[in-house]
Amino acid sequence: MMAGSRQRLGSLLGFFGMCLFAGTLPATRLALTGLDPLFLTAARITIAGAAGLLVLLGRRCALLPPKLWAQMASAAFCTVFLFPLCAAFAMMTVPAAHGGVVFGIMPLATAAAAAIFAHERPSWGFWLASAAGTVIVLAFVLRHSRGGLSAAGDVFLLGAIAAGAVGYTLSGRLTVLMPGWEVISWQVLIFFPLAACATVALWPGNLASVPSFAWAGLAYVGLVSQYTAFFVFNAAMAMGGIARVSQIMLLQPFMIVALALPVNGERIDPETILFAAAVVATVLVGQRMRVVRR
Repeated sequence: MMAGSRQRLGSLLGFFGMCLFAGTLPATRLALTGLDPLFLTAARITIAGAAGLLVLLGRRCALLPPKLWAQMASAAFCTVFLFPLCAAFAMMTVPAAHGGVVFGIMPLATAAAAAIFAHERPSWGFWLASAAGTVIVLAFVLRHSRGGLSAAGDVFLLGAIAAGAVGYTLSGRLTVLMPGWEVISWQVLIFFPLAACATVALWPGNLASVPSFAWAGLAYVGLVSQYTAFFVFNAAMAMGGIARVSQIMLLQPFMIVALALPVNGERIDPETILFAAAVVATVLVGQRMRVVRR
């Protein structure tokens, strides 16, 4: 496949992966209406780990080479444990739409992580487009948070962003060596035994009072957010590059806002649509900028 066609396919897959990831915060907030954040984190890892184990056994994959265990475990700590834990605690105190727009700085954080850990070298034009999109998103956050961030909730959101940026980058590096589905399968499997024990220990005693939509939220974050969405996004990063594909995540805040209306009953105003249009413009510009991959 030609390099240009491969990058375009990577961008398309990245957009699809972004749409799948966009459901994470609304689904997490939905699950928290009846479930504890610690149980939710452990249970979503358990669900994803069981799926990963079945896939690895079904594909008869060889054991992970010892030289990759440290890098795989580091990526797993970020994407499988730290990110969902921070996101769950953040959704205890802030709306999904608020969390979504704070996530707008994820692409810039991921591009920085890619420059540090994956030796990618985005051009100045790419950085300027990413920074412009980030400024637009932060302006949106400040306008909708009455001039300030929401303390503990935003601290957890920033922790999730840092974990996601490093985790995406380390996962992107591993996709050079193996398929994206195998990368995420090993990551969730690493935490599966511990998460399964924690799920049993934290199992809610009032099952009858947990609403069905809370279980639906858990099913989404376990099967989609924590597992199958990474199939698509890891493949996208392998094709289009970590920095370039991560910039598509600038669209995620507004996808989250759109989902927060039907899922969480959160209101959308016309100003949000204007901010979304501005962010889309920065993404289109950034996609045309050069990124050197080493």
